[in-house]
Amino acid sequence: MKRSIQKGFTLIELMIVVAIIGILAAVALPAYSDYMKKSKVTEVVLALTAFKNPIQEYATTMNALPTADQLGLATPTAVNSKYVTQIAYVKSGDVVGSTATLTATARAIGTEVDGATLTLVGTLRDTGALAWECGTGATIPNKYLSASCKRT
Repeated sequence: MKRSIQKGFTLIELMIVVAIIGILAAVALPAYSDYMKKSKVTEVVLALTAFKNPIQEYATTMNALPTADQLGLATPTAVNSKYVTQIAYVKSGDVVGSTATLTATARAIGTEVDGATLTLVGTLRDTGALAWECGTGATIPNKYLSASCKRT
């Protein structure tokens, strides 16, 4: 008598593979979603940093902070960005210790982030330089912010 050779997988082996794939998907999909939101928040940070150089240049030259009119941000300005609705600028004065605050409002990123804000605050030093701090007063959850913007 000849024995027949088994080919293929048994039903239990296939069920185990499907279960493993299901467990991996349950873990990976939320992590991927958070990763995508974090990468989109990076564009919000980049939209704010575009205004750092003009503010710094003015502060170095004039030893004061520019007005919102001088930056073109007299009113909250709409931005040509997929993930930023608007950017607003507020200065607190022109003496050492005064602050220049840039605030961006996020959109089209996902729940917990849409409509939230990210701030970039520059403090005027006696040398005319600005010390920038990211994330102070931000309403975007900390887990989506880059390392330089996370609040402690």
